[in-house]
Amino acid sequence: MSIARATVEDLFAQYHPNGSTEIADVGRAREFVATAEDPWSRHTLLHLTGSAIIVHPPTRRVLLRWHPRQGSWMQIGGHGDPGETDPVTVALREGKEETGLSDLVPWPDANVVQVVIVPVPANAVEPAHEHVDVRFVLATAEPDAATPESPDAPLRWLGAAEAREATHEENVREMLMRVERLLAVPG
Repeated sequence: MSIARATVEDLFAQYHPNGSTEIADVGRAREFVATAEDPWSRHTLLHLTGSAIIVHPPTRRVLLRWHPRQGSWMQIGGHGDPGETDPVTVALREGKEETGLSDLVPWPDANVVQVVIVPVPANAVEPAHEHVDVRFVLATAEPDAATPESPDAPLRWLGAAEAREATHEENVREMLMRVERLLAVPG
């Protein structure tokens, strides 16, 4: 078994999905990872991605990024680069690239917070496809250092409830509710 499969399979084995939709998504994801030649390959219509909600725990704020392709405020994240096999590593790299925050760390730990299969619309270079998005929470101590990677992908710091209202994606709203519960736990 490859390192990529062991890492993701281990994460899925330790993760307990919440609700019927996520149970179905995790079941489909487990089957996909067990049978795919390369579960990270962007050349298949279903592939793994890693993403995260970035938080600033002292102020209980979350950082959202505008995703032009999805037309919504969402978490940071994306595809693994060649050789990357750990979704939290992907989320950390994408977080740094998309926000300029160099101090990101998994928070309160590196456990998976949500797994969701997300439809992605076609664009000029890719057909419509799906992501098995493995989601985490990352924290920064320097929220004012956040800088968007491009003018068409602005960033916004919001309270978790305000962030839920800002997004059009139901699965992101669910993720934000989970993050809000984590932020409410006394440190």
